[in-house]
Amino acid sequence: SMANAPEDDAPNRYSRTERTTYSRYSRDANSSGSSLPNNTLEKRIEELERELAKERQENARLMKMAQDKEELIGKLKEEIDLLNR
Repeated sequence: SMANAPEDDAPNRYSRTERTTYSRYSRDANSSGSSLPNNTLEKRIEELERELAKERQENARLMKMAQDKEELIGKLKEEIDLLNR
């Protein structure tokens, strides 16, 4: 599974930083009369982070597939060149 891939570490660190920043912002907004409770915003942020992690994982999978196909195309082109000679 791609969940343990090294490239997933950086996005997770980033989203934690982002969450901290956003939490601070939402607390400020609450103190100035926001109608959404802080825990609702926290839950929504966590939900969005899970969604983001899934999308990043899917993106990494698709990028790998594209890379594999590019490599295959290159090898097939070389083979075609050899057969044409």
